[in-house]
This record gives sequence, structure tokens and C-alpha cells, in this order.
Amino acid sequence: MFKYCKKLQYPINIKKKDLRMAKYLVTQYGGSNGELAAALRYLNQRFTMPDDIGKALLTDIGTEELAHVEMISTMIYQLMKDASIKEIEDAGLDTHYAEHAKALYPTDANGVPFTVTYFATTGDPLADISEDMAAEQKARAVYENLIDLTDDPDVIGPLLWLRQREIVHYSRFKDLFEYYEKKLKNGANEFKEMPASNNDYYMNNFLENPMNNFTNDTFLMNKMHLDNNEFFM
Repeated sequence: MFKYCKKLQYPINIKKKDLRMAKYLVTQYGGSNGELAAALRYLNQRFTMPDDIGKALLTDIGTEELAHVEMISTMIYQLMKDASIKEIEDAGLDTHYAEHAKALYPTDANGVPFTVTYFATTGDPLADISEDMAAEQKARAVYENLIDLTDDPDVIGPLLWLRQREIVHYSRFKDLFEYYEKKLKNGANEFKEMPASNNDYYMNNFLENPMNNFTNDTFLMNKMHLDNNEFFM
């Protein structure tokens, strides 16, 4: 079950319209390296992770990606909301307007609609997490490109924050990959002995007292789920 907090992860208050930037920014909504693809990728892959550690991490990050979809959508809306028809035509968004007016629609910067072929689920945890690490690095690169295309601090601030989250997520996935690489041997995609579910123990003990006596691996992996977003605010 998802709990919705009625605030953005990072405050967005764009004061100047910029349809050119809105056209570029939509790629992080509906493009191949965007936030919608990331959210669906992780929330699908989580079911075939070999233990609750992987399931929980992909659930956490996939859920946060939905919050990033909301941030990107808010930015696009604010960049476009006061635009005239002439400005929309001059920005090359007339074809978008014909179909959607000023409503949001997930495409890349070239207007290509979102497709689920942007991501994969193989059922192999190492293969899937490798894709996830690459996805985070590609998203980081796109955010850097977008930052290069604007000089508006109201746009740059959220983009810098989102870029930093991609770096954090890459690090979390790298830890998970290395953890599973040690546990999965001889090319197997599941543990020889499936670990007992630790979800209840995690919820009942770790959140109450993070310094409980976990094994090193379990402590590290549970700690990965408690990433402190406030550090980046």
C-alpha cells in the first residue's frame, strides 16, 4: 500500500515560462531514460528478487521514482501554463497542443510516446540490477544535459537535486548487485537455500532500533532502505 504525502520531494516554483525547456524536460517524464520508465522498471523487477532485501530496495526506489514523475510533471506544467498559442507554435509544440492542449503527456523530447519497451524484466536478479545501474547513470547524464540547456535557477535547482538522487540510487543498486553476486554462485538466479523472509523482522526491529544485532550483510542492506532524503534538501 502506498502512502501519499501531499508535498513534492523538492520545492518547485518556476516563475518564468520557457516552452523550449518544457519540450526538452518532457524526456525525463516519458523518454527511455526518464522517471516513468524507472518507476515501472523497479516496481516490476522487485517481485523476482531472491529475498526481501532486494524486494524492499526496489520497492523503495521505484516508489521514489513516482515522486520524481510528479516533480518533472510539475516543472513542465509551470513552464507552459501561461503560454500563448503563438508561443506554443514558435516552440514547436503545436502538434502537442493539437492533441493535448496544455495537458501533460509522456513522450521524449522528440515527441515519441512512452513505451514499456524502454525497460526489461528478465527474472535474473544480476541481469536486472545491471540494467538498473545503467538506467541510473543514463538518467544522471540526461539531467546534466538538461542543466546545460537552461540558466534559470528555478529550473536548475530541482534538476541538480534529481541528478543527485540518480547517483544515490546507482550506489544503492551497486551495493545490492555486489551482495547478490556473493550469494548467487555458478550462474544461478536464485539462492541455493532461499533465506527465510525477514520482512516482519525488519519492520518490527530495524525501524524501532537500527542498531539491533543484524549480521553485517543484513544490516548493510536494511540500512540501504533508510536513505536520508533530507540530506539533499
